[in-house]
Amino acid sequence: MSMKAPPTLLQLAGQSLLQNDALDISVVETLPMELFPPLFMEAFTWRRNEIVKAMVQAWPFPCLPLGALIQKTRDLETLQVALDGIDKLLCQQVRPRWKLQVLDLGSEHQNFWNMWSKSMPEDCILQTKSKNQAAEVPPRIGVKQPLRLIVDVNLEPCDLNKFQLYLFEWVQQRKSLIQLCCRKMQIWGLSILVIRTWSIHRVLGLLELDWMEELVMDCPWTLQALVMFAPYLGQMRNLHKLNISHTCVSESITPEQHEQLVTTFTSQFGKLGCLQQLCMSRAYFLHDLTTRCLLRCLKNPLKSLSITHCQLEESDLQCLSRCLSIRQLEHLSLRGVPLTYVSPEPLRVLLERVAETLKTLDLEDCEITDPQLTTLLPALSHCSQLTTFCFYGNDISISVLKDLLHHTARLCQLSQELYPVPVESYGGLGAVHTGRVSQHCAELMDTLRALRQPKMVFFGIDPCHQCGKRCFYNMEGSLCYSCWDA
Repeated sequence: MSMKAPPTLLQLAGQSLLQNDALDISVVETLPMELFPPLFMEAFTWRRNEIVKAMVQAWPFPCLPLGALIQKTRDLETLQVALDGIDKLLCQQVRPRWKLQVLDLGSEHQNFWNMWSKSMPEDCILQTKSKNQAAEVPPRIGVKQPLRLIVDVNLEPCDLNKFQLYLFEWVQQRKSLIQLCCRKMQIWGLSILVIRTWSIHRVLGLLELDWMEELVMDCPWTLQALVMFAPYLGQMRNLHKLNISHTCVSESITPEQHEQLVTTFTSQFGKLGCLQQLCMSRAYFLHDLTTRCLLRCLKNPLKSLSITHCQLEESDLQCLSRCLSIRQLEHLSLRGVPLTYVSPEPLRVLLERVAETLKTLDLEDCEITDPQLTTLLPALSHCSQLTTFCFYGNDISISVLKDLLHHTARLCQLSQELYPVPVESYGGLGAVHTGRVSQHCAELMDTLRALRQPKMVFFGIDPCHQCGKRCFYNMEGSLCYSCWDA
């Protein structure tokens, strides 16, 4: 029978402190550094609010990653208690032991708390010091440094949640003392209108926008709305990932006005010197002019480009293939872009130019035909770093599919593959013929195994004859009902 280890002296001291709700700040300030994280977690868990407030004021590290503790509950009371502690800190004229410089309400830094959750060895202190060293800013003598508050912002069609609303109001009243920094922002389904008493402009005006790293805009915005947003976008100079989707086209503007709006909006991309991932889905304003202006403004080499579920002309693909910013591309998705009536030449040139770096390629539901695929095969066969290839949703014959497998045989890094079942597997009116599907999938797998040892290969049918949904045959010829996402 195993015996439970007796508590350490530090643990006993922590338990004793937690029983005193009226713990004075002067006592907290004398606590050893290694007692703060585990004691803070206990006080947080058992809602010892006064102790939490006192510990915020005396926190001995440059960063307090509170968001990692409250990310699941988004508890307003806990936020209010922490900010009350910050208020007392901000009121201090003399700050002999004030080390806190950053209150992080984001979802990162879970490892900080995990490191302290079971024990409090000396190496935890050393690791914590080294991890917080980057956040530490040497104070300027005689000048009060603004406290930095980091938060992830999520704006939705309904009113701002109470957590965010309280936070914004609190920062607004202390704007000269607080820097509100946002690493990740998501804007869902909004027009540029008022959210309760807060407009998007007012929210953006509170933020230190040069801290922004990821921005998702899934909004039915017109070009006019995007132009209103553009000055804020241009200030996000550290933006790494930008996702724009479901934009609309206004029918009430002239071609000249459209060109001016496009030029104004896309000009801001030249200021995004850190941009690595660009995703545009159902961006209905995309066409030759927009694509040309946008790609011309990009200054930094992209790692990932996703243009999905929208119309692209041959000229768009030509602009893309000539763009210098795509020469180091690792991930390319054109999912849902119909290419049946577009020459395959620009896409072939594009694949040739990214052959040495491309790792994932998604051409699902592009309506590519046999002749187009045949044109692309030589370029595809030179994508030596390719690990993931999604080609489902294209009408390809079994002979050309076999040719495709021969061309991908030399791609030794390829580990995930999704192909359509051959068009010969479908009977009249597009119905799936079960016997043919099994036969053709087995035949294709035999071809593939004769060329190389495949790792994860699926053949997709749409719709499935059993469930009416997209389903896939795996390498054993069994029907798999879980959709494979490239």
